[in-house]
Amino acid sequence: MRPTVKPKNLCFSSGPTRKRPGWSCGALNTASLGRSHRSSYGVERVRHLVALTRNVLEIPDDYHVAIMPGSCTGAMEAALWSLLGPRPVDFITFDVFGGLWVHDGLCELKLQDARVFESLPGLLPDLSEINPSHDLVLTWNGTTTGVCMPNADWISPDRKGLVLCDATSALFAMPFPWEKMDAVAFSWQKALGGEAAHGMLVLSPRAVERLNSYKSPWPIPRLFRLTHEGVFSEDIFEGMTINTPSLLCIEDCIDALTWCISLGGLPALIGRSQANLKAVETWVLETPWIEFLARDPHIRSSTSICLRFTEAPDDWELPKAIASLLEEEEVASDILGHIRSVPSLRLWGGPMVETSDIQALLPWVTWAHEEIA
Repeated sequence: MRPTVKPKNLCFSSGPTRKRPGWSCGALNTASLGRSHRSSYGVERVRHLVALTRNVLEIPDDYHVAIMPGSCTGAMEAALWSLLGPRPVDFITFDVFGGLWVHDGLCELKLQDARVFESLPGLLPDLSEINPSHDLVLTWNGTTTGVCMPNADWISPDRKGLVLCDATSALFAMPFPWEKMDAVAFSWQKALGGEAAHGMLVLSPRAVERLNSYKSPWPIPRLFRLTHEGVFSEDIFEGMTINTPSLLCIEDCIDALTWCISLGGLPALIGRSQANLKAVETWVLETPWIEFLARDPHIRSSTSICLRFTEAPDDWELPKAIASLLEEEEVASDILGHIRSVPSLRLWGGPMVETSDIQALLPWVTWAHEEIA
């Protein structure tokens, strides 16, 4: 039967994701608009955002946090271009974005001593051969495959190389091993539902040591440059951004982070995301024609929840038709899987999504399947 209850919020996109419950433009502080980002008030707001981020994500006190241009991509590129080169590099890739970092390392930076550990969508590669004396580049959560790292036990605590991590669809929704990370990139547009174009970069003391002791052999564009005359540009990590940020976007992110703290911080956010995944897992167990792209529950993401149809796992026609019908019915927007991944539906299950909306959506997917299949 056609369901009668629709999600109250039909935004299930995996990026930009939905705003916090109850969000409105009127809730934002607009006192910084029309002001310079270099003004005392502008710098104070940037520093406030960084402090809130450190608080919510439980980032170690001796790690450096900065706002970067170009979303997570810009932050990740800054890390790649500035830090890689002096050691061999191991790349881990199991989704589209991991593949982009491999391309940049091999084809743009032309790293000569590099290894690639790759897996099919829905799986993780073998991690047992990762060399702790090499630098390591990875994504923590595969936004396009619904696969995430189960833990960091496989990363040596005595590693000599640096670990560079794209964590954009993991942070704010799942535990994260900061003590084993040296450069972490993410954006506000994922779990926080923030506006696009801004990224963040977190550097460990070991990463700063690398910046002070190593000069890359290639020219680095200004937007990626983390040093000045061979010395770590600490001012970038103290509120003086590389280029002009949107102060309205900063206020929007401050609003989201303040809401996160009001809930109880990271544990509450993780709990909300896990509840969303649990709701989908219950439905999948009862639905014979659908399965998780990540079959192993230990590596299954609670944010980018990717589902494929067992009767046509390699055909885009069915997921496209179902996603289109549900958008026409004003039930769900933007739930089609990433076009460069395998045919699938993809539901964002991050902490801004209410579990009641996930529960309301799933019967509609069943109905759409019966209408189309």
